Formats: sequence, C-alpha cells, structure tokens
Amino acid sequence: VQLQASGGGLVQAGGSLKLACAASRRTSNAMAWFRQAPGKEREFVAAVSGSGGDTYYTDSVKGRFTISRDKAKNTVYLEMNSLKPEDTAVYYCTTKTRGTTWGTTAREDFGSWGQGTQVTVSS
Repeated sequence: VQLQASGGGLVQAGGSLKLACAASRRTSNAMAWFRQAPGKEREFVAAVSGSGGDTYYTDSVKGRFTISRDKAKNTVYLEMNSLKPEDTAVYYCTTKTRGTTWGTTAREDFGSWGQGTQVTVSS
C-alpha cells in the first residue's frame, strides 16, 4: 500500500494542525504516525486499530493529539492541538505489521512508510 501524508505547515506554539494520510487502497492493518526531528531518531507518535476503535499514544502527546481513521476514505488523521516547539518534525504515516504486539512503538514493527509532511512550531 502507498501512503500520502499531507497537512503539515508552520504554526505558532499553542496552535493546531490536522494531518491526513491517504492510502492507495483499503487496508485493515492498524495505522500509525511517527515523527523525526533533525538529528534525532524517528519516534512513534500514535496508532489506531484497523477498526478505528482502539488507539495508543506516546506519553508526550497524550491529551493533545488525536489519531483517527475514516475507512470509507482510506485515510488516517492526526489532529494536533496545543502544539509545542518540540513537536517540530517531519511526520510520517505507516502501517503496523500484522502479528506485532498491540502497543508496540518499535520502528521495525511498522512498514509501508509515506513520504512525510513537515510540521514546524514556532515559539
């Protein structure tokens, strides 16, 4: 499956953005967002189950970010509120590999990466 992320941009601290990730075809895999800041490793942000009914997040975004999916549109979203300068990164969407543990944040448990969208939060 091919993934196309969009919705990034420049926003002031405290602002909001909503990212979208369109899949080239329907997939029942869980989906996730990762991010990579300059000079840092790519890190897990959030995941949503195939049904869309279950989610999990990294601690630093809990209460601020919401992941969701629209199965009819083959699209996964990441709504980001109360943005902080440390949220600045390239955000990537990906599919969670079948059979891996629910709750995993390990990059090797995910595949089919999209091209990324830049999010910049100014202070």
